[in-house]
Amino acid sequence: MKEKEEIWITTGYESFALTGENSLKIEQLAKRVGISKSSFYHHFADLEIFKEKLLLHHLNQSVIIASKEKRAETIYPDLINILIEHKIDLLFNRQLRIHSNNLIFKEVLKKSDKIIGTDFIKLWLSDTKLNLTPQQAEGLLELALENFYLQINEENINDYWLQEYFGNLNRIAQKFESPIVR
Repeated sequence: MKEKEEIWITTGYESFALTGENSLKIEQLAKRVGISKSSFYHHFADLEIFKEKLLLHHLNQSVIIASKEKRAETIYPDLINILIEHKIDLLFNRQLRIHSNNLIFKEVLKKSDKIIGTDFIKLWLSDTKLNLTPQQAEGLLELALENFYLQINEENINDYWLQEYFGNLNRIAQKFESPIVR
Protein backbone atom coordinates (compact mmCIF):
# COMPACT_ATOMS: atom_id res chain seq x y z
CA MET A 1 0.00 0.00 0.00
CA LYS A 2 1.32 3.44 -0.87
CA GLU A 3 2.17 5.80 1.98
CA LYS A 4 -0.57 8.37 1.22
CA GLU A 5 -3.17 5.66 0.65
CA GLU A 6 -2.21 4.14 4.00
CA ILE A 7 -2.64 7.54 5.69
CA TRP A 8 -6.15 7.84 4.23
CA ILE A 9 -7.05 4.30 5.33
CA THR A 10 -5.66 4.74 8.84
CA THR A 11 -7.41 8.08 9.31
CA GLY A 12 -10.71 6.86 7.88
CA TYR A 13 -10.56 3.66 9.91
CA GLU A 14 -10.01 5.56 13.14
CA SER A 15 -12.67 8.16 12.28
CA PHE A 16 -15.25 5.47 11.58
CA ALA A 17 -14.26 3.60 14.75
CA LEU A 18 -14.60 6.66 16.98
CA THR A 19 -17.60 8.45 15.51
CA GLY A 20 -19.26 6.26 12.91
CA GLU A 21 -20.08 6.42 9.24
CA ASN A 22 -20.98 10.13 9.26
CA SER A 23 -17.31 10.94 9.89
CA LEU A 24 -16.40 9.57 6.47
CA LYS A 25 -16.79 12.82 4.61
CA ILE A 26 -13.96 13.45 2.16
CA GLU A 27 -13.50 17.10 3.11
CA GLN A 28 -13.29 16.28 6.84
CA LEU A 29 -10.84 13.46 6.20
CA ALA A 30 -8.70 15.68 3.97
CA LYS A 31 -8.43 18.22 6.79
CA ARG A 32 -7.49 15.51 9.28
CA VAL A 33 -4.77 14.02 7.09
CA GLY A 34 -3.56 17.37 5.79
CA ILE A 35 -3.72 16.21 2.17
CA SER A 36 -5.86 17.61 -0.65
CA LYS A 37 -9.19 16.03 -1.61
CA SER A 38 -7.77 15.33 -5.08
CA SER A 39 -5.32 12.90 -3.43
CA PHE A 40 -8.32 11.01 -2.04
CA TYR A 41 -9.86 10.69 -5.50
CA HIS A 42 -6.50 9.67 -6.95
CA HIS A 43 -6.30 6.72 -4.55
CA PHE A 44 -9.94 5.68 -4.21
CA ALA A 45 -12.05 7.23 -7.01
CA ASP A 46 -15.08 7.54 -4.70
CA LEU A 47 -16.29 7.10 -1.14
CA GLU A 48 -17.76 3.63 -1.74
CA ILE A 49 -14.41 2.25 -2.87
CA PHE A 50 -12.82 3.88 0.19
CA LYS A 51 -15.36 2.19 2.48
CA GLU A 52 -14.64 -1.16 0.82
CA LYS A 53 -10.93 -0.65 1.56
CA LEU A 54 -11.75 0.20 5.18
CA LEU A 55 -13.81 -2.98 5.52
CA LEU A 56 -11.05 -5.06 3.97
CA HIS A 57 -8.57 -3.43 6.35
CA HIS A 58 -10.84 -4.41 9.24
CA LEU A 59 -10.95 -8.05 8.13
CA ASN A 60 -7.15 -8.03 7.89
CA GLN A 61 -6.98 -6.60 11.42
CA SER A 62 -9.36 -9.35 12.58
CA VAL A 63 -6.93 -11.97 11.26
CA ILE A 64 -4.10 -10.30 13.17
CA ILE A 65 -6.16 -10.22 16.39
CA ALA A 66 -7.18 -13.87 15.94
CA SER A 67 -3.56 -14.94 15.49
CA LYS A 68 -2.65 -13.17 18.73
CA GLU A 69 -5.64 -14.70 20.55
CA LYS A 70 -4.55 -18.14 19.38
CA ARG A 71 -1.21 -17.64 21.16
CA ALA A 72 -2.81 -16.19 24.32
CA GLU A 73 -2.81 -18.46 27.34
CA THR A 74 -4.90 -16.41 29.77
CA ILE A 75 -7.62 -13.77 29.80
CA TYR A 76 -5.48 -11.64 32.10
CA PRO A 77 -3.04 -10.34 31.12
CA ASP A 78 -2.73 -11.93 27.65
CA LEU A 79 -6.16 -11.32 26.10
CA ILE A 80 -6.74 -8.03 27.90
CA ASN A 81 -3.44 -6.69 26.54
CA ILE A 82 -4.47 -7.74 23.02
CA LEU A 83 -7.83 -5.97 23.39
CA ILE A 84 -6.18 -2.77 24.65
CA GLU A 85 -3.66 -2.88 21.81
CA HIS A 86 -6.52 -3.26 19.31
CA LYS A 87 -8.84 -0.67 20.81
CA ILE A 88 -9.54 1.03 17.48
CA ASP A 89 -10.35 -2.33 15.88
CA LEU A 90 -12.84 -3.09 18.66
CA LEU A 91 -14.44 0.32 18.23
CA PHE A 92 -14.62 -0.22 14.46
CA ASN A 93 -16.39 -3.51 15.11
CA ARG A 94 -18.75 -1.67 17.46
CA GLN A 95 -19.65 0.76 14.67
CA LEU A 96 -20.31 -2.16 12.33
CA ARG A 97 -22.77 -3.48 14.93
CA ILE A 98 -24.42 -0.10 15.31
CA HIS A 99 -24.79 0.24 11.53
CA SER A 100 -25.62 -3.40 10.83
CA ASN A 101 -28.74 -2.31 8.95
CA ASN A 102 -26.20 -1.72 6.15
CA LEU A 103 -25.95 -5.21 4.62
CA ILE A 104 -22.29 -4.84 3.68
CA PHE A 105 -21.42 -3.81 7.25
CA LYS A 106 -23.46 -6.73 8.57
CA GLU A 107 -21.59 -9.21 6.36
CA VAL A 108 -18.18 -7.86 7.37
CA LEU A 109 -19.26 -8.00 11.02
CA LYS A 110 -20.23 -11.67 10.64
CA LYS A 111 -16.92 -12.48 8.97
CA SER A 112 -14.95 -10.57 11.60
CA ASP A 113 -16.80 -12.27 14.47
CA LYS A 114 -16.17 -15.67 12.90
CA ILE A 115 -12.46 -14.95 12.47
CA ILE A 116 -12.02 -13.77 16.05
CA GLY A 117 -14.64 -15.78 17.98
CA THR A 118 -13.45 -19.38 17.83
CA ASP A 119 -10.18 -19.04 19.72
CA PHE A 120 -11.71 -16.54 22.12
CA ILE A 121 -14.31 -19.08 23.31
CA LYS A 122 -11.63 -21.76 23.75
CA LEU A 123 -9.41 -19.36 25.73
CA TRP A 124 -12.28 -18.17 27.89
CA LEU A 125 -13.41 -21.70 28.78
CA SER A 126 -9.86 -22.87 29.39
CA ASP A 127 -8.88 -19.89 31.53
CA THR A 128 -12.03 -19.78 33.64
CA LYS A 129 -12.35 -23.55 34.15
CA LEU A 130 -16.13 -23.19 33.88
CA ASN A 131 -18.17 -26.35 33.47
CA LEU A 132 -20.23 -25.22 30.47
CA THR A 133 -21.20 -27.13 27.37
CA PRO A 134 -19.92 -25.63 24.12
CA GLN A 135 -23.50 -24.54 23.32
CA GLN A 136 -23.91 -22.85 26.71
CA ALA A 137 -20.58 -21.07 26.31
CA GLU A 138 -21.36 -19.95 22.78
CA GLY A 139 -24.83 -18.65 23.72
CA LEU A 140 -23.59 -16.85 26.81
CA LEU A 141 -20.69 -15.36 24.91
CA GLU A 142 -23.00 -14.14 22.15
CA LEU A 143 -25.03 -12.21 24.74
CA ALA A 144 -21.87 -11.02 26.47
CA LEU A 145 -20.44 -9.69 23.20
CA GLU A 146 -23.59 -7.67 22.51
CA ASN A 147 -23.34 -6.25 26.01
CA PHE A 148 -19.60 -5.64 25.60
CA TYR A 149 -20.06 -3.65 22.40
CA LEU A 150 -22.89 -1.61 23.94
CA GLN A 151 -20.60 -0.58 26.78
CA ILE A 152 -17.21 0.04 25.21
CA ASN A 153 -15.93 3.46 24.27
CA GLU A 154 -12.58 5.08 23.71
CA GLU A 155 -12.07 5.78 27.43
CA ASN A 156 -13.03 2.47 29.00
CA ILE A 157 -11.02 0.02 26.92
CA ASN A 158 -8.37 -0.23 29.58
CA ASP A 159 -6.91 -2.79 31.96
CA TYR A 160 -9.19 -1.98 34.90
CA TRP A 161 -12.46 -1.93 32.97
CA LEU A 162 -11.67 -5.09 31.01
CA GLN A 163 -10.71 -7.01 34.17
CA GLU A 164 -13.99 -5.91 35.76
CA TYR A 165 -15.94 -6.89 32.65
CA PHE A 166 -14.45 -10.39 32.47
CA GLY A 167 -14.85 -10.81 36.24
CA ASN A 168 -18.56 -10.00 35.94
CA LEU A 169 -18.89 -12.29 32.93
CA ASN A 170 -17.35 -15.15 34.88
CA ARG A 171 -19.69 -14.56 37.85
CA ILE A 172 -22.68 -14.65 35.51
CA ALA A 173 -21.37 -17.72 33.68
CA GLN A 174 -20.99 -19.62 36.95
CA LYS A 175 -24.76 -19.41 37.35
CA PHE A 176 -25.12 -21.35 34.09
CA GLU A 177 -22.68 -24.10 34.89
CA SER A 178 -23.86 -27.65 34.51
CA PRO A 179 -24.06 -29.41 37.84
CA ILE A 180 -21.47 -32.12 38.35
CA VAL A 181 -23.14 -35.51 38.33
CA ARG A 182 -21.88 -37.84 41.08
